[in-house]
Amino acid sequence: MKKVYIIHENDDWTKPLLEALKEEGVPFEDWHLHEGIVPLDESPPEGVFYNRMSASSHSRGHRYAPELTHAVLTWLEAAGRRVLNGRHALQHELSKVMQYEALKKYDVAIPKTTAAVGISSLLKAAKDFPTPFITKHNRAGKGLGVHKFDSYQALETFIEDGKLEESVDGVMLLQQYISSPTQTITRCEFVAGKFLYAVRVDTSEGFELCPAEACAIGDQFCPTDGTEPKPKFEIIKDYSHPVIEKYEKYLQAEGIYFAGIENITDASGHLYTYDVNTNTNYNPEAEKKANKFGMREVARALKKELESLK
Repeated sequence: MKKVYIIHENDDWTKPLLEALKEEGVPFEDWHLHEGIVPLDESPPEGVFYNRMSASSHSRGHRYAPELTHAVLTWLEAAGRRVLNGRHALQHELSKVMQYEALKKYDVAIPKTTAAVGISSLLKAAKDFPTPFITKHNRAGKGLGVHKFDSYQALETFIEDGKLEESVDGVMLLQQYISSPTQTITRCEFVAGKFLYAVRVDTSEGFELCPAEACAIGDQFCPTDGTEPKPKFEIIKDYSHPVIEKYEKYLQAEGIYFAGIENITDASGHLYTYDVNTNTNYNPEAEKKANKFGMREVARALKKELESLK
């Protein structure tokens, strides 16, 4: 029997999708690729393969899961299997440099960014970089390695104190700091390459912005003033912006089937896009309030893909 195969390295993030597949009556198999074997002399099973490998896998002890996934996807694609978020999408997940250079082709504004390998190169690039700026990892996720600096000297001291965590791929980014007057960012979700909804995310307490329930930081509120809790994630009703069409063109051209794309708007109203997540998650509380359910739509898209094989 043909199935949907879910390729990933995080059981917590994948659990909501597996539950949605069960509800939709979709036969599936869970492929956790922390470690494994790729039988190149054998033919892969028939079915639809959905890659959910994460750039932050190394932060969970799965250092080589993306490399194993690349080998598996190469095997599947060579055999002509239907792969969603295949090798090319995986490379976007693992490299912000690749994301940015591709997005520019579709007239999507990116914050000023410089890539550097080596601490001395990073400091050299920072000497003339406009302040304030942030550092971040090229291969990351969940805000790994993001720090804000108001001066070159602040970065230099931070490094001298041994506080800078280098990116797992060695590539560090210097990026223009975009200040949002509302202290929020917007995350646009796409299923089957089409816009699903947008989420407003409160960034007042930092840059770890994973919307999955397993990453929940908790609502923010003052327990003494009687106010309602301020949700960290809130689905925006009837969100519309010209950038959505550009995002859809980018996703189609780059072979990215499922994604969450994050942007920020400054005080002048200029929108900057700074991250593409091909391993996207959804916040259950925000979805319940809005009556919109991302994993249900993903499961239905996978069901449709599987039925098309038959």
